[in-house]
Amino acid sequence: MGMYLSSIVERMMKVQEVIMRAMAGRIQWWQAAEILGISSRTMRRWKGRYEQHGYDGLFDRRHQQPSPKCVPLATVQAVLRLYRQQYHDYNVLHFHEKLLAVHGIDLSDTWVKTALQTAGLVAQDAPRGPHRQRRERRPLPGMLVFADGSSPGWIPALAPQRQDLIVFLDDAHTAVYYACLVAEEGTRPLLAGLKEVLQTHGIFCSLYTDRAGHFFHTPKAGGAVDKHQLTQIGRALAQLGIEHVPSDSPQARGRMERFYGSWQGRLPQELRTADVRSVPAANRYIREVFWPWHNTHWTEPARESGTAFVPLGAADLDAILCVQHARAVAADNTVVLGQRRLQIAPSAWRCSFARCTVKVCEHLDGTLSVRYGPHVLGRWSVCGEPLGEKTKMKKAA
Repeated sequence: MGMYLSSIVERMMKVQEVIMRAMAGRIQWWQAAEILGISSRTMRRWKGRYEQHGYDGLFDRRHQQPSPKCVPLATVQAVLRLYRQQYHDYNVLHFHEKLLAVHGIDLSDTWVKTALQTAGLVAQDAPRGPHRQRRERRPLPGMLVFADGSSPGWIPALAPQRQDLIVFLDDAHTAVYYACLVAEEGTRPLLAGLKEVLQTHGIFCSLYTDRAGHFFHTPKAGGAVDKHQLTQIGRALAQLGIEHVPSDSPQARGRMERFYGSWQGRLPQELRTADVRSVPAANRYIREVFWPWHNTHWTEPARESGTAFVPLGAADLDAILCVQHARAVAADNTVVLGQRRLQIAPSAWRCSFARCTVKVCEHLDGTLSVRYGPHVLGRWSVCGEPLGEKTKMKKAA
């Protein structure tokens, strides 16, 4: 193509784009002729040349002989039809994989991308941003774990309803440790994810997150986070000895942003193809199919062998991974949490807890407990009904 004048190349690129749009069914052939300013007879002739010689058939043969290496028109039409009718929401790489695996069409991903873009079925690539220096991954799993939530339309069958996908991801090899769709990202869903990671793998070194209100207190918008006034998640991490690292920009957590971009370009389409129509079914699909697939296909070996995770030991996750409230015990040995009044039973080691400051813990399963130092003074249901023995005091593990 280098022997053609630039004006000829530009003209033929426009012709190809219009013809590809007509082949994709986005415009009629007579409309294509009007756009190009040619007669219907000339349009039929160009179409025939494209059918016989492909892209090079659009060029004037007086300038250069057309290349015999071209994709047959029937294959081009099949690719465009499949994308338009079955895979309209797939990204190019995902669609390219389906072409070979499901339909037996073996084409390069570059050709497929160019064809879809030329036909107007896929947007052109955005201009590249400024050059940034790549941050090296941590050498061992467990040294740095990302946690974040993203809320596009994950389940196409429930559109326009949106869900948040909570994910814990390791920096060393991009393995997913936890993934779950929830109604809204917040303290309790993230504590639930943290609990599963800790129970499955152990305690890790540091957690990297954005600066959302459930992660950090930020006294001044856009200013530094307050590492002394801890959120519930910050307090739990401090008790576990895990460093909490705030991100200052989306670019700073680029690895997590790219991860979500990859899942957003594939998971909703897979859920639609699998006819998933509810959040519980989507979570089962993620846990049983997509999450294992990611850890098999989209990870890479860590730079060093071994792990930075350490066993939980005697850590009481039930007492740590909860929402805690400080309360003063009233004279009648009750504490109030919202509309619930919790009656503390007498203890063998202290006759009354009046005027003591205790912690009321809202656990992830919805139950409540009141704790005084290492002692559990009682447990209640989510409605405030006593659970278990009412008088026997238990000591926290």
